Amino acid sequence: MVTVRIARWSAEHPWRAIGAWVVFVALCIGLGSAVGTKTADFDDNPTGEMAVYQKMIDDAKFDRPASENVLITARSGALDQKVALDVANTVRTKMDALSDTGTVSEPMPSPKGEAVLVNVEITGDRDTAGDRLQPLLDLTASIQSAHPDLRIEQVGGESLNKAVSETLGEDFQKAELISIPVTLIIMLLAFGAVIAAGVPVLLAMSAVGAAIGLSALVSQLVPGTENTSSMILLIGMAVGVDYSLFYIRREREERARGASHIDAVEIAAATSGHAIVVSGIAVVVAMAGMFVANDVTFSSMAIGSILVVMAAVIGSITVLPAMLAKLGRWIDRPRVPFVWRLSARSGGEPRFWKALLKPSLRKPGIALVVAGGALVALSIPAFGMNLNSPSDADLPRSIPIMQSYDRMTAAFPSTGAVHAIGVRAPGDGVAKTEAAVDDLVKRIQANPAFAGDSAPKVTRSEDKRIFLIRAGIPDRGTSEGAAKSLDWLRTNALPGTVGTVAGAEFAVSGETAGNKDFVDNMTESLPWVISIVLLLTFLVMLWTFRSPVIAASAIFLNALSAGAAYGVLVLVFQNKWAEDLLGFTSTGGIVAWLPLILFVVLFGLSMDYHVFVVSRIREARQKGMDTRSAVSHGITTSAGVVTSAAAVMIGVFSIFGTLSTIDMKQMGVGLATAILIDATLIRAVVLPSLMAVLGDSNWWTPKFLRGREEPETAPLPVRQLDPVG
Repeated sequence: MVTVRIARWSAEHPWRAIGAWVVFVALCIGLGSAVGTKTADFDDNPTGEMAVYQKMIDDAKFDRPASENVLITARSGALDQKVALDVANTVRTKMDALSDTGTVSEPMPSPKGEAVLVNVEITGDRDTAGDRLQPLLDLTASIQSAHPDLRIEQVGGESLNKAVSETLGEDFQKAELISIPVTLIIMLLAFGAVIAAGVPVLLAMSAVGAAIGLSALVSQLVPGTENTSSMILLIGMAVGVDYSLFYIRREREERARGASHIDAVEIAAATSGHAIVVSGIAVVVAMAGMFVANDVTFSSMAIGSILVVMAAVIGSITVLPAMLAKLGRWIDRPRVPFVWRLSARSGGEPRFWKALLKPSLRKPGIALVVAGGALVALSIPAFGMNLNSPSDADLPRSIPIMQSYDRMTAAFPSTGAVHAIGVRAPGDGVAKTEAAVDDLVKRIQANPAFAGDSAPKVTRSEDKRIFLIRAGIPDRGTSEGAAKSLDWLRTNALPGTVGTVAGAEFAVSGETAGNKDFVDNMTESLPWVISIVLLLTFLVMLWTFRSPVIAASAIFLNALSAGAAYGVLVLVFQNKWAEDLLGFTSTGGIVAWLPLILFVVLFGLSMDYHVFVVSRIREARQKGMDTRSAVSHGITTSAGVVTSAAAVMIGVFSIFGTLSTIDMKQMGVGLATAILIDATLIRAVVLPSLMAVLGDSNWWTPKFLRGREEPETAPLPVRQLDPVG
């Protein structure tokens, strides 16, 4: 077996294996830091009308500089217009004197007189405007200091991006800082020894670091997203710790049975090491399903997840055996009093789990119907799931700039969400198209669904054939009002104006259009992703256990967990009752990419310990036990390690439920809920009752899958670990 040969070499040459791993991780981190991460932007991977619009913009070569807004309002009471205009002129003069600013607008009073706005363009490449933002922020802050009675604040695309990046960075650090001690505590409870608890965390962190570095390199080909690093941390800490946990616990069991350190490592490699490889393949296969969506967001998350899982698998089967061989008995030092005594009893069957399984094995049919019915009932709310795509405008109002954004859009609705309309005139119909665009602008101005404080801005290309119309709306880009105005543009206004000109093209882009097209793409892609993941997962399980029944059962159980998790997400986030508890503002729906992510991640991670549990059940069956006894033995003997593995996942995922952004909250709660259901109700009730009902059918193998049966080996007598250390 390959895992045994690798483990033997690593155990015999520990310093080479450890050194090679350290060099590999250092190279990944160093190269990734040197190259940097290329982040996807709005122009990456457009589809549908977005692609048509982008083609027009590219052909027209519009000069679209980034811009910022300086907003002046009163801290209390009515705004003194004279004082505000004087300050606005000061802003205009000083901003105009900066080297990286272009056109600075005249001060613009709001329609109701409660604010004054100055727009400032940033010169140079729009994509690198953030690099030249700080002097503008510093100037705004200095003017604010000079006028403490007024509120002077800067809001714009670049300053919003900066605030979002800082928030996400702080969230990532928070998740990293909390997840490590939480994982260490769980590992201490699992092993009862400090070094044994630290090794899995160390390997998981190194796998995460290597994957982040590698993802930076890959982002030069497939741009990353703001969530890629969070996804790597989330998946990496979960699988990295779990793989090491499986391996170390099995090695400890074999030492307790009397095996030497090297022999124990080899037996662990043949059993848990093999299960780790199978689990890793299952996770990679599931994550690869995201590529089917053909979207840069999913592709970047898939790449990040696959990289960290592969790094965790490689580390677990190479450097972990070397560390175990080198540490020897020191792996069980220093010991935590009392906890060590409990964790060292690795050979028995926990009474709690044995008692918990009795009802499911005694009356399996009833248990299966009751538990399965409860999970189906929990899944029902998922059928009312609304999908949306939160934007920067949906960020928590605890972020100061979001409060500024609210004040700006309230005073100047046109500065909020915008419908960007592209029009291309045919070569012989420029005049007709120009008249149609004029008619379109008049219709937009007459429609109360659009911002009335400013007329739509029309820009034309040098050849006069391409028009860019920016029409502001008084609603958030994700609101129902924004969706209605978009639908009016696409189905009424544009077909009735530009659409009457033969050969003219038109397309609507912008936040609302992008969100709608993204949701439509998800709705279309999800059935394909689910089908492919189900098929590939079935094939992996079939290859591993050579039993179609076991493979189909795994699919059924994971589908129950996913459905129940979807239902909980809808109950928690689509409604408002949990807003104060989790610190969020409901967007009235679920993040559009989450159902797909949740499905593939759950299917991948649940295989993490499902393979381990079923492998133990099969081992017991091969040693002569009947199905019900094998199920009881397999689940109870693996209860400690599987419960610890699930606790790590739930702990890490729950941390993401405390972060600032709604998408991370939903992903954390969704995954934690799914794993909790999978590790408790599924494993304690549904799995044993289902296998008991199926009986010997679980092990039916078609002729073409039958191979040489694995030899049965009698276990060595169990003894306590104390004499080993």
